[in-house]
Amino acid sequence: MTKTVSFTQMKDGTPADFQLVSDNDKETAKELPDRIIEHLRLLADDNGAYQISRLDHVLQSATRCETDGADDDWIIACLCHDMGDILAPYSHAEVAAEIIKPFVREEVFWVVKHHGFFQMHYNTNMSEEKRRSRERFQNSPYYQSAVDFCEKWDQCSFDPDYPTKPLEHFEPVIKRVFSRKPHWRSSM
Repeated sequence: MTKTVSFTQMKDGTPADFQLVSDNDKETAKELPDRIIEHLRLLADDNGAYQISRLDHVLQSATRCETDGADDDWIIACLCHDMGDILAPYSHAEVAAEIIKPFVREEVFWVVKHHGFFQMHYNTNMSEEKRRSRERFQNSPYYQSAVDFCEKWDQCSFDPDYPTKPLEHFEPVIKRVFSRKPHWRSSM
């Protein structure tokens, strides 16, 4: 039987209780790479009305990224940028960005967080004002990285005929990146 804390309200917790919670959190973090892989598999059940599933889209994006010689952080960005689609369709980019934030450099986090605004550029069903949403970020040092991410790896990755690598191919990079010691966090 697993040990549990003694409290039913956090305000009644002891240092030993909170140490137990901390130790449990560390064990849970070790499972993160496998949880990411399982969540990505859920994307196979939704195609978002595209010609390929959401999983195939992120795999195709990651395949293009890897083919271009990008590093692990960018490959993770491609794999995870739309993983929030099925849980948070109105804030998917922010959800995905927060998941990867502790494990990738700031530039990659920023691009994933804002990629939705940059993708609007391609949506001819939107007003011209919305299509230019990315322009509000022109002063960001990561603006061009976001433009490039969307142009080279995201907007073009809906092709059912593109030779896309399977999720299993990317499992080692997922395990490498999400097993890293978290290297930056927002202040709490």
